[in-house]
Amino acid sequence: MNGADTAWIIVATGLVLLMTLPGLALFYGGLVRARNVLSVFMQCFAIACLMSVLWLIAGYSIAFGDEGPVWGGLDRVLLMGVDATTIKGTLPEVLFFAFQMTFAIITPALFLGAFAERVGFGFVLLFSALWMLGIYAPVAHWIWGGGFLSDGGIFGDIGTRDFAGGIVVHETAGLAALVLAVMIGPRKNRTTPPHNPGFVAIGAGLLWVGWFGFNGGSQLAADGGAAMAITVTHISAATASLTWALWERVKFGRASLVGLVTGTIAGLASITPASGFVGPIEALVIGAVAGVLCQEAVALVRNKIRIDDTLDVFAVHGVGGIFGTIMIAAFGAGDWIAQLGALAIVGIFTVAGTWVLAKIAGLVTPIRVDAETEFNGLDISAHGERAYDITS
Repeated sequence: MNGADTAWIIVATGLVLLMTLPGLALFYGGLVRARNVLSVFMQCFAIACLMSVLWLIAGYSIAFGDEGPVWGGLDRVLLMGVDATTIKGTLPEVLFFAFQMTFAIITPALFLGAFAERVGFGFVLLFSALWMLGIYAPVAHWIWGGGFLSDGGIFGDIGTRDFAGGIVVHETAGLAALVLAVMIGPRKNRTTPPHNPGFVAIGAGLLWVGWFGFNGGSQLAADGGAAMAITVTHISAATASLTWALWERVKFGRASLVGLVTGTIAGLASITPASGFVGPIEALVIGAVAGVLCQEAVALVRNKIRIDDTLDVFAVHGVGGIFGTIMIAAFGAGDWIAQLGALAIVGIFTVAGTWVLAKIAGLVTPIRVDAETEFNGLDISAHGERAYDITS
């Protein structure tokens, strides 16, 4: 065990949890109507709790067990065989478990934005549980746990390069968001603007800081690689923020706060898979393109295809993660066949699996709330609370 590595990953674990609680909760909560903000907070907190328990019970074992190329097996169920002295690499394995648990928390929390304001709380919890165990954990094993997409797998010695989750986190969550948005259908009123842009900006700021743990911690060591990952993460986020705002100014004659910070998230998502393989100049390019690319993806999904992905999860996270994964090969840091092949395999598996699991969950609990509940807002209807004294 290395003390410096251990200390850094302890910090990184806290930073990644910060991304969900309260970062993503505030970011998403500010984007919805005032009558639904507490439902978003509730869903983020409840998913954090539920995924933590399920990661302990079986998720970690499925993702990082040693059974085979498709799934990790059940040898680490309830952390059997793991105590404070068990080592994984240079870290206590229980710390590696905790760090990876925070990824398992935020990934299903991301697709909450696709169906915000119209889905029942029971469905959110049941589907997220099935999805984390049935989609996220196997994909994590395929790429990070020694599965068939990693080094030595079906693509040869140079397997899929995904440093911190362009495929494992952002592609899976983004495609799940798109499938769910199509299955559930649009809101009755899609035109209401974000009720609290200040929440959105604060949440984005917390996500930005937390992303240093997300990407820098994925080095699993306190070394120059972690420092470079943090640096390129920051450069990409800053550049994408500027290009998003500039492109808004070109198209609409003004730049918005919500747009600026959405560009931040686009830059962060896009650099995530490449953050361990590129330098500052490549990060500048990735961020510059991401700010425009993801903004155009938002317009395409909203206005051309007319899919009500409420908070643009696919356009920002899905497109950003896929773009960053491809750029690894474009910059010569990965193999084209491995990168594109993994994107295709995981994409097909995620789309099909998400559809099946949503159908199964829908047999147990209603997916969508009724029209009256949607009109009144989920805060008072589902949880009996209001965020504010007045409604909007």
